[in-house]
Amino acid sequence: MPKMKSKSSAKKRFKVLGNGGVKRAHAFKRHILTKKTTKNKRQLRGTSLVNERDMASIHKMLPYA
Repeated sequence: MPKMKSKSSAKKRFKVLGNGGVKRAHAFKRHILTKKTTKNKRQLRGTSLVNERDMASIHKMLPYA
């Protein structure tokens, strides 16, 4: 059988950690930032982990990660 391909969009958006978790960036931080509060923008900085409920779909998109 041929190898499975990873989704290119998922490769760009997610990083698999050594402990099996998946790191992701926050949404709603790209544009239209003037109407968002400073507190909201500050809390959207950095990264967070993907929820356990979404891990199955992430593993389908990144089969060898």
